[in-house]
Amino acid sequence: MVFPAGGRGSGPDGPDRGGARAEAPTVVMRPTMTGRSLVPAQGGPVEVPALAWSAGEWEDAYQRVRLSGRAYVWLNLVEQRLRSLVDEVLHPIYAPAHGEDWVTAAAGPAGEEWAHRAGAVREVSRRKGYLLDPADDDPLVFLTLPQLRELMVQHWPCFEPYLADRREIELALDELEVARHVVSRNRVLTQTVLAQTERAAARLLAVLDGGTGGVPADVVESLVAGRYADVVAVHADRVRLQRDLPVEDLLDGARRLDALGIGLGMLCQNYTGKRLVRLAGEGCRVRLLFLNPASSAVRRRERELGLSRAELSRSIEMNIMHVRRVRARLRDQGGFEIRVFDETPRFTAYLVEGPRPTGPAAGRRQSRDLGVIQPYLRRSRGMESPALILRGGAGQQPGGTEPGLLEVYREEFEGVWADARNVS
Repeated sequence: MVFPAGGRGSGPDGPDRGGARAEAPTVVMRPTMTGRSLVPAQGGPVEVPALAWSAGEWEDAYQRVRLSGRAYVWLNLVEQRLRSLVDEVLHPIYAPAHGEDWVTAAAGPAGEEWAHRAGAVREVSRRKGYLLDPADDDPLVFLTLPQLRELMVQHWPCFEPYLADRREIELALDELEVARHVVSRNRVLTQTVLAQTERAAARLLAVLDGGTGGVPADVVESLVAGRYADVVAVHADRVRLQRDLPVEDLLDGARRLDALGIGLGMLCQNYTGKRLVRLAGEGCRVRLLFLNPASSAVRRRERELGLSRAELSRSIEMNIMHVRRVRARLRDQGGFEIRVFDETPRFTAYLVEGPRPTGPAAGRRQSRDLGVIQPYLRRSRGMESPALILRGGAGQQPGGTEPGLLEVYREEFEGVWADARNVS
């Protein structure tokens, strides 16, 4: 930007001291990035401030949103659950005598100020049309998480019959308060605080739900997985997969296990025979499909991986002998089936059917049907292949009828199983 000099007598009509018209010197204002202000510079063109973010700045912003967004989902769910619980317990006590002012009455003298402030915010929201859902026209909606906590603490004898451990609840709420302050002001949230928030929120929701475990392991997964056809996690290799989902967690409480692969190394080498016997003895139906160690497909796979002849087939035979010994220790061997197939192997699949959710919280609980899928790559062993984790129903939009990937792989398993041969 260029400005004329502001000396005495200068200007378009004003002579200088000598009576001649003075030329106004130019002053160039240079922007600075720190304050986004303009500073004068001698000569040169006007410099435009670099308002655009660099790639690094955008990536930093995205990372902040990722972390804060996950924390916000958990905090939102906790607040909704706590609000519902306060309403169920205290509304029948105070509403008959105080009507719409029951929250103020429940807050008492100690909380009267914030109760009135919440009421004022409610009135403003009414006038400006911010209450898009009639269900939100409720005094509880305008209370913050600390205020809901205060109502619970003040009336703990009313909540005690439903909640066993007050100390556990207060400790979890203390841990959540750190993340709540950070998220509400869009400050930087660290990965450590996020992990602490997710653990505390999951623990608190389980306690508030009567210890029934109505909250999924990853609530964000259940909210966004509808975009990804049952895929809830992707890992670059099996090492990272087993760090996130160990085999014992995958099979915990399973009612059925269908496994298809070349040698099923993840099951045979990372899950002990005793555990497999116990799992089958507790009623889990097991169907295992191995690639026939005598088939030509094994030799082709050995050439792809650069293995010596019969090296892979011996490994498959050892795993088959292992599961045969497991089956021999069972009373009901009919529920533990082993077959071999001769087709070209395309993927490894572990399809687990978990227990059905029961009770009043069943409608909001996440399905326990899981699948772990690993495609076979030409030059990579199964340990080095990418792995997909599928959760049944996660890819279904409400009211959707399209099958997710878990159902697709189940159909593929059934087709291979029908053409396979029993192992005696």
